[in-house]
Amino acid sequence: MKRYTARRASALMSGLAVVSAALLLTACGTSAAAPSETKAQAKLGDNEGQVSLLAWPGYVEDGSNDPNVDWVSAFEKDTGCTVTSKTYGTSDEAFNLMKTGEYDVVAASGDASLRLVAAGDVAPVNTDLIPNYSGIFDFLKMKAWNSVDGVSYGIPHGYGANLLMYNTDVVSPAPTSWDVVFDKSSDYAGKVTAYDSPIYIADAAVYLMAHQPDLGITNPYALDETQLAAAVDLLKAQRPNVSEYWSDYLKEIQAFETGDSVVGTTWQVIRNSLSEGTKAEVVLPSEGTTGWSDTWMIASKAKNPNCAYAWLNYIASPEANAAATEYFGEAPSNIGACDFTENPDHCATFHAGDADYASQIWYWSTPIAKCLDGRTDVTCTDYAAWTTAWQEIKG
Repeated sequence: MKRYTARRASALMSGLAVVSAALLLTACGTSAAAPSETKAQAKLGDNEGQVSLLAWPGYVEDGSNDPNVDWVSAFEKDTGCTVTSKTYGTSDEAFNLMKTGEYDVVAASGDASLRLVAAGDVAPVNTDLIPNYSGIFDFLKMKAWNSVDGVSYGIPHGYGANLLMYNTDVVSPAPTSWDVVFDKSSDYAGKVTAYDSPIYIADAAVYLMAHQPDLGITNPYALDETQLAAAVDLLKAQRPNVSEYWSDYLKEIQAFETGDSVVGTTWQVIRNSLSEGTKAEVVLPSEGTTGWSDTWMIASKAKNPNCAYAWLNYIASPEANAAATEYFGEAPSNIGACDFTENPDHCATFHAGDADYASQIWYWSTPIAKCLDGRTDVTCTDYAAWTTAWQEIKG
């Protein structure tokens, strides 16, 4: 796995290292994820010869970052669609870039996907036109973050869990609960780390679901004002003990290697990327966790819709899905991808296809006023409210 880290670091550094809190100020609220007025494409036409992609760093590799890492050239050769791509550092940045109308396709995480639907920036996807859709794990299809009212808005790409990482020399006994970063965070004051995004409020909500059931939280992305206030209070109490909020995963690697951080939220790829001998392990705590399932979505005003569909089908193929998700460091979404990973242990490490493991993950979903838990007697807080709250938490 270390071999992939060295290659991936150069690709991710440029995108993730430039993430700034200023981008949070551009976040837009979403009152409801209303279906787009754009209709799904009924049939395919001739490929237009080009396609423009917007994605996380490491999702669209054409050999320019590393000549040994290239799954784009095969697509271009097979389809005649020349790929141009741009990477982004946060979901808020992706949301704003899609407003420009310059991109045919976007790889969106769940904290952006419903905003894109509600804004009319992405179109429904006709999965009948994507043969490789049949190979996607069923537990990733037609979910709250990639569909609205029974209509698909994209193709699942890769997924993963936000895990708890801890220094095995300092944090003892080995934790099984998120309490070490919340109610017991003072035990590690100045050594706690947390993810830097308004969506981290959902991590507090997951903890409260288990420890304060009287709040009535049943979905960490569906919080009324009272429930949001409780999550904010928990995070404000945590704040004095936090050494750093991270969005650049390379910084968290450094913090755990130096001992500046000893416990906090992480990704499996971060644990895998630590230098040999670093005293750190990861666990999925008993309360469950948040996570991501990214979705390839087509712009509602795509200039190259046929090449866009060609890309969605290609990147969902076992071979391409294996290459992209292994390079990035996440579980693939295609059932057959595990037969094509270079590292034979990749799918086991990332729990690919493990429905029981996946059931413990609350995948990022955009908070909207229409409660995602189905409640109709209250209005839920939207992403704009979460962004304001996050600014108050960090101070």
